[in-house]
Amino acid sequence: MQLIPEAMARAHLRQRLDEAESQRPGRRLAQARRLQRRAERVSLRARRAIALVVMQ
Repeated sequence: MQLIPEAMARAHLRQRLDEAESQRPGRRLAQARRLQRRAERVSLRARRAIALVVMQ
């Protein structure tokens, strides 16, 4: 279903955050936060797309 990309994005995000915390926290953490915001936008876009399909 459509929720799989959202779950994959969240899993990828979690992995990146774990990497960032275990290595150089400065730059990697900033990059992980950018990726988190991107994953949140993708998740929201996917939810909107699903809502549009369901309503039609």
